[in-house]
Amino acid sequence: MDMSSLSTIGALCDLLKPEDQDSDSDEDQPTSSMGRLGPGNIGKTTSNTTTKSPHHNNKSTNSKDIWDEDEIPDGAEYESTYDPRPQPEYEILYKQAVTPEDMFLQMGNKTNATSSCEDMVVIIKLPDTKMVDVDLDVKPKFLDCRSPKYKLGLHLPHPVDDKNGKAEWDKTKETLKVTLTMRREYDFVNM
Repeated sequence: MDMSSLSTIGALCDLLKPEDQDSDSDEDQPTSSMGRLGPGNIGKTTSNTTTKSPHHNNKSTNSKDIWDEDEIPDGAEYESTYDPRPQPEYEILYKQAVTPEDMFLQMGNKTNATSSCEDMVVIIKLPDTKMVDVDLDVKPKFLDCRSPKYKLGLHLPHPVDDKNGKAEWDKTKETLKVTLTMRREYDFVNM
């Protein structure tokens, strides 16, 4: 069958265009409901029927709320734009348990990438600060460190175990070293 023949193209046009649309003026009209939308369709509708999205939960919402609780990132409650304290210098390091098999025989599946690391170490430099003046709060994705002179609100790059961590104060360097175990979704593959 020759697809380029005139009768084949005509038959294809007849299949795509039903017989009841004889007039050429109907071609300019939109055929889907999306084409009929205009500026008046933006915003809330005032119809009596309410449709719930599949992501809508059964919590009672205040009509003046502009965000759901799920839309606010972890640690946003700690951010304050009016706090004059400067942010201290900090560094994030990653730590992994390496055995001789990993180093010399290369029998394990560990690499030097952060995906093979078990712990995250946050080193915070707090000059002219005493250990008793430091307040530290760790959430699964947020670290909050405050002192009279400094304030650090750090969104962590990976979720951590906020119940089991270790903080060490180095008096000579005036630094706080916080070691946190990471809890990522696919850690079972990399460890």
